[in-house]
Amino acid sequence: MAVRTDFVNSFIGENSYFEGKFLVNGVLHINGKFEGNVLKVDQVFIGQTGRVKADLIASSIVIEGIVIGNIKASTRVMLMPTARVLGDIHTPELIIQNGVILEGRCHISNNMTHSAKDIILKQYNG
Repeated sequence: MAVRTDFVNSFIGENSYFEGKFLVNGVLHINGKFEGNVLKVDQVFIGQTGRVKADLIASSIVIEGIVIGNIKASTRVMLMPTARVLGDIHTPELIIQNGVILEGRCHISNNMTHSAKDIILKQYNG
């Protein structure tokens, strides 16, 4: 599932490097490298050559490259076969394709205000 480039607001191209705090309204496509504390964007697509070392916050995240950092998506996270992720994932929907390498905890819940553990224990005991 590729992001249509006519809807991309911002682009970090291959062999480009961006460092710092990046807040983007719209869609960000990364084929280069981004390092910082947080990357907050509406939607982000990290291509096969993309490298991100930061916490990601977005509504939708598609990863083909490498991410080192925690991921929080309000809609979904899709990990394509070439994705390499080191960090925890919080999202209501997680799609992991064959070939992905992932180390971290996955928290899948439609209710992002309460921990999945609390919801499950309440339902179990209730």
